Amino acid sequence: MTAYSSEQLMEMEHTYGAHNYHPLEVVISKAEGIWVEDPEGKRYIDMLSAYSAVNQGHRHPVIIKALKDQADILTLTSRAFFNDKWPVFAKKLCDLTGKEMVLPMNTGAEAVETAIKTMRKWGYMVKGVEKEKAEIIVFTENFHGRTSTIISFSTDPVARDNYGPYMPGFAIVPYNDLEAVKRAVNKNTVGILVEPIQGEAGVVVPNDGFMKGLSEIAKNNNVLLAADEIQTGFARTGKMFCFMHEGIDPDIIIMGKALGGGVFPVSAIAANKNILGVFQPGTHGSTFGGNPLACAVAMAAIDVLVNEKLSERSHELGNYFKKQLEDMKSDKIELVRGKGLLIGVVLKKSAGKARIYTTKLKEKGLLCKETHDWIIRFAPPLVITKEDIDFAMKQIREVLA
Repeated sequence: MTAYSSEQLMEMEHTYGAHNYHPLEVVISKAEGIWVEDPEGKRYIDMLSAYSAVNQGHRHPVIIKALKDQADILTLTSRAFFNDKWPVFAKKLCDLTGKEMVLPMNTGAEAVETAIKTMRKWGYMVKGVEKEKAEIIVFTENFHGRTSTIISFSTDPVARDNYGPYMPGFAIVPYNDLEAVKRAVNKNTVGILVEPIQGEAGVVVPNDGFMKGLSEIAKNNNVLLAADEIQTGFARTGKMFCFMHEGIDPDIIIMGKALGGGVFPVSAIAANKNILGVFQPGTHGSTFGGNPLACAVAMAAIDVLVNEKLSERSHELGNYFKKQLEDMKSDKIELVRGKGLLIGVVLKKSAGKARIYTTKLKEKGLLCKETHDWIIRFAPPLVITKEDIDFAMKQIREVLA
């Protein structure tokens, strides 16, 4: 196979690939743990973790072994037949979430779509909402995926513009505003869909009590609360799921990204039987959802999170990293926010756009990504060490302090 240089590969992508991304100018050809490498052999610390899909680190040996072992036995059956991995995975995920049932899909957006369909179907079949009138409350600056339904309730023009006509049935209210949620609830409200922390919006952390308040509003009005934990879940914020910081139990838990251990797309929603029981054979499905290869990988991914205590690690090292960033006292930084190892550094407008700094950090061996022009997101794999953070902070100080 021809060995291409980084420059050749970037030019090839620019020529033959649709321009729906604006990647940082680095090519990754190899990875292990927190480290990635380009074709020329330069190493970098991954500070994005594929948007939190690689919480366990790149190519974790336990997960890779599960992938290889299962690939030698059975990869796909569809759900036309039973297989020997999906039931075991379903039980494992129920045990982890405390829910009675799970429904498997592949990507995060599919899981969100599944949650939307679940809330609507439950609204008609259980709550008794008039047909075609079901409404779901969502929040400004949300990011739940890129399907035509999901972008219908996006408030980001880049994600939404020129994709209409848009799907009705969503009430958009300000994030972190419980009074606005109360005003939006009506007899047709079937669900509230929320990110416990808004990742793509720039690691926006709501006030303490926001998720608890949503849970109370949902319970008081016979409405389902769906927590989108695709980016915040699986130990990223210092708890297995971010909603656990407020001690609540959402009706629906939406999962993806790190559930696949960074090697395979796996997603799912979890809920109790009184909710997921609305589905009957043929009413929803996925050819690849619950495939044996995905299930083997996901079970190993969960084992790594639990056995290596990555929630505790994320909590401890996240606090350490965040304090180091706050203590820099840089005149370029407006504020630092986040939980666990999901941290956003908001720049002052006078500092210039974040892309300037992510490019400089790349040159110093740190790969992070700007979001919404003025925010740098730091979200390394949870297997990072204190020494790795110290090394990273040295580079960050040189660029930002």
